[in-house]
Amino acid sequence: MSEETPRSILVVDDDDTFRTRLVRAFADRGFDARGAANGEEALRRARTESPEYAVVDLRMPGDFGLDVVRALREIDDATRIVVLTGYGSIATAIEAIRMGAVDYLTKPADADQILAAFETGQKGKRPDDAVATDGTPSLARVEWEHIQRVLMDCGGNVSQAARLLGLHRRSLQRKLSKRPMRR
Repeated sequence: MSEETPRSILVVDDDDTFRTRLVRAFADRGFDARGAANGEEALRRARTESPEYAVVDLRMPGDFGLDVVRALREIDDATRIVVLTGYGSIATAIEAIRMGAVDYLTKPADADQILAAFETGQKGKRPDDAVATDGTPSLARVEWEHIQRVLMDCGGNVSQAARLLGLHRRSLQRKLSKRPMRR
């Protein structure tokens, strides 16, 4: 009698609570789930365990998630990778896909959303109102992307981002609340 080997997944995120919660959720769904707190630990695990799936946070202290994605793909080109970030933008999503990720999700994302992203990959993905039928991004989407890029450059500091954008802090907060990130 042979039992099927559980699928393996590596969760790379510097947030201990989030990483632990995801590892537990994947294990509850039958995965051999492991966690890594940074890129170095993730690559060490990947070299010895070669996971089938990986979930990689885009921004971690000392590591840039896209570098981790590239290195994971070099270790095993068959690893399916989903990139997670708290600051979603078209530019980083495109770069993540270019580096070999199958999808890109904004936090907070739960295990079911991540598994769905692994299953669907890039098929049928198009953010709300992101691109017109002729392929041109809408003005609202371009503004949102610019705000997110500046906010990311400011490390999430809304006051500093507002100064750089020439907006009042409360005005920026209103814009951010009107257009929440995809869940």
